[in-house]
Amino acid sequence: PMLSPRKRTMSQSKTEPPLLRTSKRTIYTAGRPPWYTETGTPFKEAFVIGLCGGSASGKTTVANKIIEALDVPWVVLLSMDCFYKVLNKEQQELAARNEYNFDHPDAFDFDLLISVLRKLKKGKSVKVPVYDFTTHSRRKEWKTIYGANVVVFEGILSFANKELLKLLDMKVFVDTDSDIRLVRRLQRDIMERGRDIVGVIKQYNKFVKPAFEQYIEPTVQVADIVVPRGGENFVALDLIVQHVHSQLEKPHLLVYLCRAALASAHQGQPLPKSLSVLESTPQVRGMHTIIRNKDTTRDEFIFYSKRLMRLLIEHALSFLPLKPVTVETPQGTVYEGKRFHRQRITGVSILRAGETMEQALTAVCKDIRLGKILIQTNHDTGEPELHYLRLPKEISEDYVILMDSTVSTGAAAMMAVRVLLDHDVHEEKIFLLSLLMAEMGVHSVAYAFPRVRIITTAVDKRVNEEFHIIPGIGNFGDRYFGTDAPSAWCESESTDY
Repeated sequence: PMLSPRKRTMSQSKTEPPLLRTSKRTIYTAGRPPWYTETGTPFKEAFVIGLCGGSASGKTTVANKIIEALDVPWVVLLSMDCFYKVLNKEQQELAARNEYNFDHPDAFDFDLLISVLRKLKKGKSVKVPVYDFTTHSRRKEWKTIYGANVVVFEGILSFANKELLKLLDMKVFVDTDSDIRLVRRLQRDIMERGRDIVGVIKQYNKFVKPAFEQYIEPTVQVADIVVPRGGENFVALDLIVQHVHSQLEKPHLLVYLCRAALASAHQGQPLPKSLSVLESTPQVRGMHTIIRNKDTTRDEFIFYSKRLMRLLIEHALSFLPLKPVTVETPQGTVYEGKRFHRQRITGVSILRAGETMEQALTAVCKDIRLGKILIQTNHDTGEPELHYLRLPKEISEDYVILMDSTVSTGAAAMMAVRVLLDHDVHEEKIFLLSLLMAEMGVHSVAYAFPRVRIITTAVDKRVNEEFHIIPGIGNFGDRYFGTDAPSAWCESESTDY
């Protein structure tokens, strides 16, 4: 009788919050500190741990225990199972009969794997395939993985490719007795995948065991650490964690983007050419007078802020590339006009105050897609941290209108721009919009990202020792939403950045 196919439904790559549930706690993606310098370039590469070992050797168990013991929030677990090649009809028939060798290097898409890991190492976001073992194909929806401080990569052939080895900062071989691995594989395939013992042993003897001896076992020579007994070897796991911590604590791996450093930079320099300020007409000046007045009621503050937002967005849209177009009028005559040509616009708000600009944007741009970024202050370090991110799919070719109510030092705006760049948005296609900016923030963003267009209704000269814009507008979010400033955190540019 025909043997049943592998029953694992899909490859696993823990990518969405929470990243990892353990017996003690849950590790989330929240709280990523800046991963770039004041020039906007990545400060460091992620530390990549490669785990190799035979099938059922306990690689995933070791990976999870390392992640739990590391106790750092930004960790990605990437499985080699995601990168199986798509099988053709003939190969699928072989797989259904347990005649296809899933343990041979030719079964994996190493080109895609290396490309993904290289981007992850640089802190960029990546799309990772989800492999469906029931159909032996990739699912239509790929998972998005965001850059991290540490990447743990595990697979049976993690050390089998020279280019792949170059990306691994630490190589760990999980060495488990072959009899134990066979017993584990029998238990897994029979209990979890509904296969019979004859088929499991046949596949093990024909493919799994020879592949281990030919391709996997020899790579133990390149390992930095060999872990006998897998996840039960707490001494070896301790050594691994200590080494990774020592690497993360090296001065060149520490990431700081001090607001004080931003404050001292670019003083006295002329405003950059990438800045465009809405013309200060009597109407604009009058609206600023109202919203800056501490005695203005909340209703009036909201009304005139919305009017300014609408003017700001209309002004920003004038910088989009327009192409000549000819149309015929109802009178049968020709009109020579302009049209935004075949490119999407996406709006991204920096929560929470930037979200107030979404209504004006959607009123002007029909069917626009929206995304959100939440950046909060760590009051222990004084640095901005990325806590939440939701971006539309396929954003890389869009023009992105990045919105925040006020920009003081520019730290949060810089982090938001860096996030967009890590999603392959073109720098020159990012428009940073804000009702009010300080000169410091303008200079900081322009210095780090000179091709980002900065658009505002006004620029104030200075910030005080608490990094509030002077004369400023106060806490925009609190005045708009009618709330008191939370004591534990402040959002984006509304107060501190």
